[in-house]
Amino acid sequence: MSEIIGFVGMSHSPFATMTPPTDASQPGGTFLADTERVARAVAELAPDAIVVIGPDHFHANFYDVMPPFVLGVEEAIGFGDFDSRSGPLPVASQLAWSIRDGLADDGFDLSLSYSLTVDHGVVQSYDMVSGGSPIPLVPLVVNTAAPPLPSMERCVRLGVALGEAIRSSAFDGRVLVVASGGLSHWLPSNDPREVDGEKRASVIHGRKDVHAFAAAREPRVRAMGGNPNARVNAEWDDWFLKQLEAADSTPITALGDAALEDNAGSGGHEVRAWLIGQAAVGEPLRWTSYEPVPEWITGMGIGTSFEVR
Repeated sequence: MSEIIGFVGMSHSPFATMTPPTDASQPGGTFLADTERVARAVAELAPDAIVVIGPDHFHANFYDVMPPFVLGVEEAIGFGDFDSRSGPLPVASQLAWSIRDGLADDGFDLSLSYSLTVDHGVVQSYDMVSGGSPIPLVPLVVNTAAPPLPSMERCVRLGVALGEAIRSSAFDGRVLVVASGGLSHWLPSNDPREVDGEKRASVIHGRKDVHAFAAAREPRVRAMGGNPNARVNAEWDDWFLKQLEAADSTPITALGDAALEDNAGSGGHEVRAWLIGQAAVGEPLRWTSYEPVPEWITGMGIGTSFEVR
């Protein structure tokens, strides 16, 4: 049986890898310094596997067929978007299949991938938390762009079932749960009902030539960075972290999708990963770090269920 040794929630942003600060006094410097502290704490915990929960940004999943949840069970391949790592990642396949079986027994029929492409939404936080060590992972991708958005209540229930599946797994090892996403950030819509033309075709049919789609999209994303006046809701981000410090997700789930988006932007839907991860571990945040980084168009938060020095 597996032992869950802790939870890490961590924001991600393309600009953390594209335009990292040269010192801690620059935007994003506090966040990156604290990710190094977390990596040292994780090294002391010595996990045998890491379950990473995060979104995809139209590098693997498109609206030709869009699943709410996808579990990688055999291969995981980094896409390499926005200067994140590309190529094969080690997968804890035995743990992944145990999770699949446990979730199925609990009524969660996740989509499966034997060869899952993961982008910066999974890879960035995995690399930061692991410190670059080749710790096997189990990737769980959550749709956070537009319907089928799983409800936040459903995500909490999935998290509880995920924790039970990990603990009862045949995998005999120490498991860290990592959630990647959020916090507040405002992004252009990727909802096929709200966009048209080339962008609509890309989010529906991008699978036909995913690299061409990514090459066309990246310059537009890069152009969004560097604005010190970009919208970030630091007050809401602080409130969100405080709910997880109290281990009470009810005020968050009670918001519903519309109020969540009003307060945290369309990118705020990524906090679903945090809700799943903390519910799986079942412990409050004991250490948090936060830096609003409008230049990265994101509120950059970190929370752990263990102390970080």
